[in-house]
Amino acid sequence: MAIHEHYYVPAQSKWPIIATIGMFTTMYGLGTWFIDMKAARDSHGPVIFAIGVLIVAYMMFGWFSTVVKESRSGLYSAQMDRSFRWGMGWFIFSEVMFFVAFFGALFYVRVIAGPALGGEGAKGIAHMLWPNFQYAWPLLHTPDPAMFVPPKEVIDPWHLPLINTVLLVSSSVTVTIAHHALKKGYRGALKLWLAATILLGVAFLALQAMEYHEAYTELGLTLGSGIYGATFFMLTGFHGAHVTIGTVILFVMLMRILRGHFDAEHPFGFEAASWYWHFVDVVWVGLFVFVYVL
Repeated sequence: MAIHEHYYVPAQSKWPIIATIGMFTTMYGLGTWFIDMKAARDSHGPVIFAIGVLIVAYMMFGWFSTVVKESRSGLYSAQMDRSFRWGMGWFIFSEVMFFVAFFGALFYVRVIAGPALGGEGAKGIAHMLWPNFQYAWPLLHTPDPAMFVPPKEVIDPWHLPLINTVLLVSSSVTVTIAHHALKKGYRGALKLWLAATILLGVAFLALQAMEYHEAYTELGLTLGSGIYGATFFMLTGFHGAHVTIGTVILFVMLMRILRGHFDAEHPFGFEAASWYWHFVDVVWVGLFVFVYVL
């Protein structure tokens, strides 16, 4: 006789629609903020953006709390475990494609658009627009300096970016050690190494904030300083946002571990957080190489 595994179907939820509203509000506020900033006028964008962020934060807290309660109430099964793993895998894949799009824009500008504007290749006719423009990357001389004021200098990759690279690579090591401690049942080591990972993430964000301050106040490197500034801040800024999210996730995992959650048989919540953190670290290595060094 065939034995069928119990299939758990969650109840209807309000969280997906709240997530949609929050994400739309966040992106609408961000777009409005940037447009009004470019037009040098007062904007409600920051307020709308902040409201969207609060809605998203409320959604994440409520939705994840529901999932935790379901998991802790005895409803967790092998089917649910597979669903969570597939879901997290596809989510990370979507994040990979998100960054592929931005890296693609960077490579297009560096390999195709920039040289064409500088007079190279079959499309060199575009050079007629700015005959005195000489293309070189990093772009410290924009085709139209009056419209896009170029940066004075670029950020030294062997200073703060290198330190941040060491911090993130080290954090991948510490979270892996914490993972092994969870599988072995070493709760003390698990708490210690996970806390170390969180501290490394916070240190990374603090140094990136210092780097941004230096870029804006001393180097003239801003979002408005041509395509170099735009690609730099879009790539590093979105990555910084992902590090922030990852740090919050790891902190929540630490709070759950302190309350006795997770064991060698049911570790997925922690594993999902570690997957996400490793993804963030790999993206940074790509950023360090292609944005800062090359």
